[in-house]
Amino acid sequence: MTDVVDSDELLRRIQRARACAAQEERTWRARRDELRRADGDDPGAVRDAEVRGVAYGVVLRVLDEILTPGRRPAQS
Repeated sequence: MTDVVDSDELLRRIQRARACAAQEERTWRARRDELRRADGDDPGAVRDAEVRGVAYGVVLRVLDEILTPGRRPAQS
């Protein structure tokens, strides 16, 4: 990790991380919904999928704020 990167490369990396976080959030939310609909649903698995979806959503909001400061209203 001693490579020096310019601002354009840093921006590309942040944008890739944002896209990855968005995809993971969608995946875990879909998994949560799938588990809720399943017969004999496992509450632990549903909770795990929910927590992971929320965590990726937080990462997504942070990266959005880095890429476009002030675009989203502050949440309390």
